[in-house]
This record gives sequence, structure tokens and C-alpha cells, in this order.
Amino acid sequence: MSHTQTELQWESGALDKYTKMLKRIPIFHRDIARQVVCKKAELNAKERGASRIEEDDLAKAFVTEVPKAFYSLMIRVMDEVKLDYKKYGHL
Repeated sequence: MSHTQTELQWESGALDKYTKMLKRIPIFHRDIARQVVCKKAELNAKERGASRIEEDDLAKAFVTEVPKAFYSLMIRVMDEVKLDYKKYGHL
């Protein structure tokens, strides 16, 4: 499964931030992050009844799927790509 192969379309800003985040995640964690975050982001969008994956879905997916041991890395990477997880009430 590629990082964008989903049933739903991605909102362009969310896809851009997701792609940038994946590039900043250490290579040995990248594949698992790609799989679990993509699936969860799509599920989040579907639960909202949305037809596309948006930034809120992405932020929520990272916050819920990334192990707590990696939270500091995740927050740093979110800040670097300007994915405002606080705006959506996550963490």
C-alpha cells in the first residue's frame, strides 16, 4: 500500500504535510508509520462522514497511532511541517 492509496482523496495541504512528515521520520520507523497513520487518517475521515482526508484527520492519526515513546519526535516533526495539532484539540 502506498502512502496515499486510500479509498478517499486527500486534501492537498494534508497530503503535503503527511509526505513531509514521513520524510522526517527515521527510516526504520517510516514504513510502519506510513501504514498505520494512513489507515487511521482515512478511518478518521470516514467517521466524520467526510469524502476526503483533512489535516485534522492526519493530526489525530499521528497522535493516536504513534507510540508514546516517540511523542517528542512526532511533536517536533509536526511543528516542522506546521501541522497544528493543538488547533484540533489533540494532545
